[in-house]
Amino acid sequence: MVTAVAVLTLLGLALGLLLGYADKVFAVEENPIVKEIESMLPGTHCGQCGFPGCSGAAEAMVAGDAAVTCCPPGGRALAQALAEKLGVDADLSGMSSEPMLAKIEESLCTGCCRCYRVCPTDAIMGANKQIHVVFADACTGCGKCVDACPEDCIAMQPEQESLDNWHWPKPAAA
Repeated sequence: MVTAVAVLTLLGLALGLLLGYADKVFAVEENPIVKEIESMLPGTHCGQCGFPGCSGAAEAMVAGDAAVTCCPPGGRALAQALAEKLGVDADLSGMSSEPMLAKIEESLCTGCCRCYRVCPTDAIMGANKQIHVVFADACTGCGKCVDACPEDCIAMQPEQESLDNWHWPKPAAA
């Protein structure tokens, strides 16, 4: 019994040391700016930017292959923050100034469940043949639910102004 415990302990130590050594030898160097940009992105992996995920979009932005405005769920605020981080100019003329959120018209919803199956952030709650609702805190405005809805009961609307997102307007230049 003692021999078996000792053998398994030595085997575990040897394999742990081997894995630690392999981690150091075969480590892949990554650009730290890519990780910072990826952490700034919403992380929904919706694909609206044309890349297979937020990591691909971050790599393309750092390489200069994608504009900082390519992430619709991030909105204008994210585009400005990315432009400052990367030191590039952002053309914000085509972007909405307010974040857009999905809104379900309950009178038209039949509860087909297609919308919440495609939602990457699970922002839609409901059950089969019951009315669905969107949780505004979880919605990133990717619009996948609008495309999936056969009844056209989902629309993208600007976020409702509340105490959490209201900002004092800047004074006009004299």
